[in-house]
Amino acid sequence: MVIPFIWMILTSLKTFGETTQVPPVIFPKKIQWHNYSDVFGTLPFLKFYWNTIITTLAKTVGQLFLCSLAAYAFARIQFPGKNVLFILMLTVLMVPGQVFLLPQYMIMVKLGWLNTLQALIVPGLFSAFGTFLLRQFFMSMPKELEEAAKLDGCNHFQIYWHIMLPLAKSGLIALAIFTALWSWNDLMWPLIVNSSPDKMTLSAGLASLQGQHLTNYSLLMAGSVLAIWPMILVFIFLQKQFIEGIALTGSK
Repeated sequence: MVIPFIWMILTSLKTFGETTQVPPVIFPKKIQWHNYSDVFGTLPFLKFYWNTIITTLAKTVGQLFLCSLAAYAFARIQFPGKNVLFILMLTVLMVPGQVFLLPQYMIMVKLGWLNTLQALIVPGLFSAFGTFLLRQFFMSMPKELEEAAKLDGCNHFQIYWHIMLPLAKSGLIALAIFTALWSWNDLMWPLIVNSSPDKMTLSAGLASLQGQHLTNYSLLMAGSVLAIWPMILVFIFLQKQFIEGIALTGSK
């Protein structure tokens, strides 16, 4: 699992000739640190970082709030057609995401949102997977907590906000990591709705480094190293909560 990351780092420190040499050169003869500074000179990398951070934070916060609301409703509130609606929502997981690209793009065109950050954010504010994940948490909580809160005069939103959410901390962190990773690495949708460099994310910006006939692999790998380190740090510091969240829901 670690070998591709090591190879990426080593390639980012090579010259262009060493990256295309046959047989492959494992270690660079002379470390080329300037590849990292060249990335910022070739692309508006700081702008890519800013766009990626904004879209990732917005999608993560949106999914935590909207998916937890829907999950609480499906798990703890009785209303007509609840199971049917939940099954219909889960059918979204059975359809490849590429099927939704064309209708989503047409919606963005009608709204005039092409080459905007909201085109990247709004379609990712809700997910069926996040709702299913948090529903498992809410269903595992004892009903006595909810009954005691109702006796104290709490309505459904107060029960959700003050009791259920704090107890679902592990699930929320797991969903936050899933959403952040997915949003940070998303490539196809940003390439479709945005053509302006000022509105591109890291993944779409790095894709522009890959030429049709010739690719500077040392520069591409240097950009990739700069792009992935925030997510690696997030997983390292939150891996305990991530694993705990998955284990408690029974998901795989």
